[in-house]
Amino acid sequence: MNFVEELKWRGMIHDMMPGTEEQLQKEMTSAYVGIDPTADSLHIGHLVSVMMLKHFQRAGHRPIALVGGATGMIGDPSMKSAERNLLDEATLRHNQNAIKAQLAKFLDFDSDAPNAAKLVNNYDWMKDYSFLNFIRDIGKHLTVNYMMAKDSVKKRLSSDSNVGMSFTEFSYQLLQGYDYLFLYEHEGCRLQMGGSDQWGNITTGTELIRRKLGGEAFALTCPLITKADGGKFGKTESGNVWLDRRYTSPYKFYQFWLNVSDDDAAKYIKIFTALDKEEISSLEAEQAAAPHLRPLQKRLAKEVTVMVHSLEDYEAAVEASNILFGNSTSETLKKLDEDTLLDVFNGVPQFEISRVELSAGIKAADLFTEKASVFPSKGEMRKLVQSGGVSLNKEKLTEADTVIDCGSLLDDKYLLVQRGKKNYYLLIAK
Repeated sequence: MNFVEELKWRGMIHDMMPGTEEQLQKEMTSAYVGIDPTADSLHIGHLVSVMMLKHFQRAGHRPIALVGGATGMIGDPSMKSAERNLLDEATLRHNQNAIKAQLAKFLDFDSDAPNAAKLVNNYDWMKDYSFLNFIRDIGKHLTVNYMMAKDSVKKRLSSDSNVGMSFTEFSYQLLQGYDYLFLYEHEGCRLQMGGSDQWGNITTGTELIRRKLGGEAFALTCPLITKADGGKFGKTESGNVWLDRRYTSPYKFYQFWLNVSDDDAAKYIKIFTALDKEEISSLEAEQAAAPHLRPLQKRLAKEVTVMVHSLEDYEAAVEASNILFGNSTSETLKKLDEDTLLDVFNGVPQFEISRVELSAGIKAADLFTEKASVFPSKGEMRKLVQSGGVSLNKEKLTEADTVIDCGSLLDDKYLLVQRGKKNYYLLIAK
């Protein structure tokens, strides 16, 4: 597999230094991507560069994931309008371990193959490097003029705000450049990859390697991913879409990919899956023939959810989706854990009911009118029950005077009432 050709048809190359492709064709090459450990989970914004490493390993090369424990203490000024909070070492170590566990789903760290992936942390080689030695050994090789010409610096200095840029942040590109130099010397790393906003930082590293060691190193960046409507990729109303289920449930994760636009699905399926060109072409033909069936979105959501979570999580997410949009059963509903239940019914009207009153038993007609305003009147409810239009926990209610008690609660806390085909209400016993 030719790595550069693979990335080209997937739309994943923005800039590439001359000689990069020749280097990769010549020999097995080590390349690295830097990951900022400011949280103990990656989000889908990280996935583009992680997929680059995955394709790199598939092509027979050796991927290195660099967790920026040292640079994470400073904060990259690229695309940022203000400085960030700095993290302590214990937090950074915790975040690193969590990130490695996530990366292991994409990269092979454990095999005996010569191109097994490696995880490194730049804090390990920066923590004992004195400031005086650093500015003497590294700082003297790059001029202030060279550093000031970088877009990330120019944008911050020319912005209207009075924030400016601290020396700490100004030194960031020098630290990232040193990372590349260190990996070049100690890991034989000849290529650094990242998002297009990293081009300036990456080329600082190639320049440092050239000036200090007379060596040749390369750079490759991918485009920053956007949405067809111009919105920011990976952001929802509730924030980032995370890979860790504690922050984004597998159901919500699956739904994010399932609900992307047709244009975005055609782009994302190339970037975020390892499906080959023929399979994607076949899916595109299916989409063109029957866009309402959304084969691209369905396959995209499956591939990414299985890769990040598991096949079981994907199947559970599909089942959970069918509760709202399909003919699912009460058994399916009862299998949902509480978090997924709340995710599925996020936004539906909710009513609090008394657990004490429910434990004594309440007629459905009283519960759904007096205790929770699911129906405006008992008469209207009785009429709909007679026509088979009322369900409790996905089971048709046959009598309006059916007595409901705590035995009907889902997760010992919830009742799901369905009025007609599309109107859901969640009753919460407290």
